[in-house]
Amino acid sequence: MLSKKIQAALAGSSAIRAMFIEGKELAAKVGAENVFDYSLGNPATPAPDSVKRVVADLLEQEDPLVLHGYMSNSGYEDVRSAIAGNLNRRFGTDFTWKNIVMTVGAAGGINIIFKTILDPGDEVIVFAPFFGEYRNYAANFDASVVAVAPDYNTFQPDLAAFEAAFTEKTKAVLINTPNNPTGVIYSEETMNGIAEILRRKEESYRTDIYLISDEPYRELVYDGAKENFLTKYYHNTIVGYSFSKSLSLPGERIGYIAVPDGASDAEDLLAGLEVANRTLGFVNAPSLIQKAVAGCINETTNLEFYDKNRKDLYEGLTKLGFTCIKPQGAFYLWLKSPAADEAEFVAAAKKYNLVLVKGSAFGCGGYVRLAYCIPNEKINRSLEAFAKLAEEYGLVKQDGGEHTGA
Repeated sequence: MLSKKIQAALAGSSAIRAMFIEGKELAAKVGAENVFDYSLGNPATPAPDSVKRVVADLLEQEDPLVLHGYMSNSGYEDVRSAIAGNLNRRFGTDFTWKNIVMTVGAAGGINIIFKTILDPGDEVIVFAPFFGEYRNYAANFDASVVAVAPDYNTFQPDLAAFEAAFTEKTKAVLINTPNNPTGVIYSEETMNGIAEILRRKEESYRTDIYLISDEPYRELVYDGAKENFLTKYYHNTIVGYSFSKSLSLPGERIGYIAVPDGASDAEDLLAGLEVANRTLGFVNAPSLIQKAVAGCINETTNLEFYDKNRKDLYEGLTKLGFTCIKPQGAFYLWLKSPAADEAEFVAAAKKYNLVLVKGSAFGCGGYVRLAYCIPNEKINRSLEAFAKLAEEYGLVKQDGGEHTGA
């Protein structure tokens, strides 16, 4: 008999993965070249050449007993120093290696943060739409997610709804900007508002409330937008990061957590993260790829590739009459379903070999997500299929005017 938790997880299995599987099945029937699969946020650009060179050098020059051996559960000190120095140069922080914990990707990072700070019955506030696995991560520790609706014109968080969501059980707020699934970057005004509310609630409840910043898309920003580091807004901020997107290394499962000295109980928090890394069974982040990312710390993936996809897809869809939020970062586009039930719209799209993901998978029905990390030629060929879908729903072609809201 399976555990009740796993039974519940199976019942709510990822809609994103389900659509990815449907896309594979569709490709087997009609040919992969004829399927426009926008389901999975799998980077479409190769890792920078420097990653291959650094890995080859490590394998050639490093003592294999050291390179492939155990180290501190928080990771190699030289790797953590390299990351701390990079953050300090870019964002004016004052980290040392002691502030950094290497993790098995951002997902592993969030889980060890939750393991360290959450007790059964605690609540974590998230901003809809949000990555659906957050619910499962909280449930791992018998805590729950409280979703706050967005401002549907901008898809910035609704700050009044945010303030109303706090209870005595609130232990953390989990934020993701640039956002999956909307591509929206939370504004300076939004972040200042979130920080001010958090400070008031800490004082009101006389407890520590952590802001957890999930940042796998930090470097994927467009149109001159700035990369932000959210510790500048609020003292109790914990940053989780992944190199999956910035270096196109999703399968390598490598990331880190940064905890500023100004966070409450920072020393104990860092010690707790190290223990959680071990007791959750990660033990430590993979050794070889730790060293590799340290050697490529100033590299990034090909942003121009994603930017061209972003522009071509957004402009093409809005001209067909679809209403979309213009992405500012990441590699996702958030499209308003022309059908009241977006599941119906997703099913209709499949008739034209378009594989989309329901917005309800992200806690926000009435929309669909498109992951535009696919070859550019497929982006442009897919617009013919979208034109047929738009015609089916009676959408009116536009003159190229910009749609930024819902």
